[in-house]
Amino acid sequence: MTTETLDPLPGPPSGPPSGEPAGPPPDTPRRLHADPGLPDRVFRTVARTGGGLVLAVMLLVGGFLLHRAWQALDRAGASFLTTESWEPDAGRFGIAAVLLGTVLIALVAIVVAVPLATGAALYISEYAAPRLRRTLVSTVDLMAAVPSVVYGLWGVFWLEESILPIARWISTYLGWIPFLRVDGADPDDPLAPPTVYTSSTFVAGLVVAMMVAPIICSIMREVFSQAPAGEREGAYALGATRWGMIRSVVLPFGRGGMIGGTMLGLGRALGETIAVYMVISQVFTIQWHVLQTGTSSVSSLIALRYGEATPFGMSALMAAGFALFVMTLIVNFAASSIVARSRSGATSDA
Repeated sequence: MTTETLDPLPGPPSGPPSGEPAGPPPDTPRRLHADPGLPDRVFRTVARTGGGLVLAVMLLVGGFLLHRAWQALDRAGASFLTTESWEPDAGRFGIAAVLLGTVLIALVAIVVAVPLATGAALYISEYAAPRLRRTLVSTVDLMAAVPSVVYGLWGVFWLEESILPIARWISTYLGWIPFLRVDGADPDDPLAPPTVYTSSTFVAGLVVAMMVAPIICSIMREVFSQAPAGEREGAYALGATRWGMIRSVVLPFGRGGMIGGTMLGLGRALGETIAVYMVISQVFTIQWHVLQTGTSSVSSLIALRYGEATPFGMSALMAAGFALFVMTLIVNFAASSIVARSRSGATSDA
C-alpha cells in the first residue's frame, strides 16, 4: 500500500524573505515634489517682502497718529465723536460736524461720478472705435493725473459761478426735500443774493466728482473688457442687440468691479484736501443742507488749523486725522476685497 503526499496550496507569502527589508504597499501613492525654480522663488520672496513692507508702513502711520492723538482723545473721550465745535484749547472740540461734512461731500461726489464713469467706461469698452478708444483711455488717465489744486482753481473761478442757477432751480422746485432746502433763500425774489448757494457741499462734491470719476472709470473699463467672449457671442447668437448683450453679459460680469471701483473712488473722495479747502466755507456746525453755503471736512480742517495750532491743538488735529485714516482704511479694504472677488467672473448670469 502506497501513500501519496499532497503539496499545500500556494498562497501569499507570510512575510519578506529573511534578510530583505519590507517595501511600501503597492497601492501607496507616490509623493511628488515640484521645484518652482530660482526665478519663482525670488519673485515670491520679493512679493511677500513688498506686501509686508506696505502693511508695516500702514501700521506705523496708524500708530504714529494714535500716539500723537492720545492726549486729545484721553481728554475728550466719547464726546470727540459727538461735539460739533472745534475749540481744543478751551476743551470743546469734536469731529461731529466735520465728519458729517466729509461724508456728505463724498456722497455728492459719488452720486455724480458713478453714472458719469459708468457711461464713459461702457462707451470706451463697447462702442468706441479702436483708434478713438486709445485716445479716450489716454485722456481719462490724464485726468486722473491732474493735480487737485487745478481742480480747486477750476471750481472756484468757473464752476461755482456757473452752477448757481442750477442750485437755485433745485432749491426752488425740490426744496420740500429737507437736505435740499436752503435757509434764507427766497425763490420769488429774482434779485435775492446768490451768496447763500456759494461754497456749499454741492459745489465741493462736484469738484471732487471730477477728480474721482477717472479712477472709477478706469477700474470699470478694465472689468468690462474682461467679460467672456464666448458669452458675448452666445448673446448675439440668441438675437440680442448690443445693449441687450451689455445688459445680460457685461454688466452682471462687472458688478463686483463696479462696486469695488465706486468704493475706491469713495475712499479718494473722503480724503481730498486742497480742492475742498479752496472751495468750501468752513463752519463748525452740523450742516445737512447740501445746497446752502458753509460746510466742513476733516482734511480741510487740518489744512486750515495746522499752522496756528498749539501743542494740544496739534494733538486734536492728529485725532481727527486718525479718525479719517481709520474710515478710509475700512473703505479701501472693503473695495479691495470686492475687486479681488470680481476678477473670476463668477457673478455673471448670462
